[in-house]
Amino acid sequence: MHDLRPIGYVIGLTVLALGLTMLLPMLVDIADGRGHWPVFAESALFTILIGSLVAISCRNGVREGLTVQQTFLLATGVWVALPAFGALPFMLGATEFGITNAIFEAMSGLTTTGSTVIVGLDTLPKGLLLWRGILQWLGGVGIIVFAMVFLPVLRIGGMQIFRSEAFDTMGKILPKASAIASQISVIYLALTLACTMSYLLVGMNAFDATVHALTTISTGGFSNYDASFGTFSGPAEYIASLFMILAALPFVRYVQLINGRTLPLFRDPQIQAFLMVVFGTAAVMAMFLVNIFPTHPEQAFREALFNITSIISGTGYASVDYMQWGPFPISIFFFIGLVGGCAGSTACSAKIFRYQILFASIRTQLQRIRSPHGIFVPRYDGRPIEDDVLSSVMSFFMFFILTLGVLAVLLSMTGLDFLTSISGAATAIANIGPGLGDIIGPAGNFATLNTTAKWLLTLAMLIGRLELLVVYALFTVSFWRA
Repeated sequence: MHDLRPIGYVIGLTVLALGLTMLLPMLVDIADGRGHWPVFAESALFTILIGSLVAISCRNGVREGLTVQQTFLLATGVWVALPAFGALPFMLGATEFGITNAIFEAMSGLTTTGSTVIVGLDTLPKGLLLWRGILQWLGGVGIIVFAMVFLPVLRIGGMQIFRSEAFDTMGKILPKASAIASQISVIYLALTLACTMSYLLVGMNAFDATVHALTTISTGGFSNYDASFGTFSGPAEYIASLFMILAALPFVRYVQLINGRTLPLFRDPQIQAFLMVVFGTAAVMAMFLVNIFPTHPEQAFREALFNITSIISGTGYASVDYMQWGPFPISIFFFIGLVGGCAGSTACSAKIFRYQILFASIRTQLQRIRSPHGIFVPRYDGRPIEDDVLSSVMSFFMFFILTLGVLAVLLSMTGLDFLTSISGAATAIANIGPGLGDIIGPAGNFATLNTTAKWLLTLAMLIGRLELLVVYALFTVSFWRA
């Protein structure tokens, strides 16, 4: 039987930390003067109390390190516990919010998915708007550390290929994972501050700039308005595009950069591929818009770049209703959402590097067919790809497609139409935000979905954010026997 005390201790501390962050929106509500601050006072008190009790009761089981099984349990446990407590302000603060909507909103926030069930964001108390931003910001930095420290060790989805990138190649500069995590947190905070200042310079007020900076750097996509980023236009879209791209790049490269190593940032093959996909797709989309609609070239490029970047990074902002652009753009938006950003970033979905490994494997197989007696080895960044990495990536894609198909079928069984079912499944698993169609598209939200569909999507957001295999491993007999 696995010792659950170390897991409970860490979960207790994270719940305690979440409770302390609830004091920030409480102060904002006090300053706002709308009488909403008791919601966060009660939520913070309960969360801090429970987190403290769990941590204290489990502290005698703390050890130097965790086993692989304990790490799997911890990863899943944290992302289950935090949305449960993060939902409290929604349940206490909005009488129309039942447990289903509250858990959905909190899970969407902490997994940086960005799907929302709230109608009337423009009139929501500032404390709740800030809380939505804080949830996404915490989820963003959490997933970076999780991806760079835990996933390579767990050998999930090919992430072990970055184990040397994060630790071994750093030499004596950053010998420990804790040092990398701390520097990543500093960089994450610096990018958030820079994004906030940039939004202020282009005309956003202080509150909007702060909340949108939190949800931009986390590639979360929660906005303060029902119109999402359509409330802003012009320079703000360029600022958002820039910081969404920066947030979708591997943060370990920023760590190397501030420690005097500049070449890895510019030579990283997944960064090069990601930027090529973003700007190439945006250019094609802009030319399409100019030819089909009477649109100014600058506006066409700006709207194409912003919305393409938003979807591929998993942010989920929308500045226009791109469902009105026609079938071709809709197809592009669906497929780029399944691509995602770089590994070790706040971005979601399958990640660029997995497609690079997949294509390298396909190319090698074609070479072997053409020359049966030749020796061909798939490579990534000039290095041979190990068999365990290949099998891990292939397993990830298999589970990704299988999960997408099963979830789409289950959603259709709840009464949703085909487009809503397939795009809803994709946006939940890939943690994108908006789906396609009139119901959950960029001009709609998830409020009108039935309760069963919301719980299915909530579970899918959790599974997708934890790279699928982390959760699925818990349902194997061998895991509990190990």
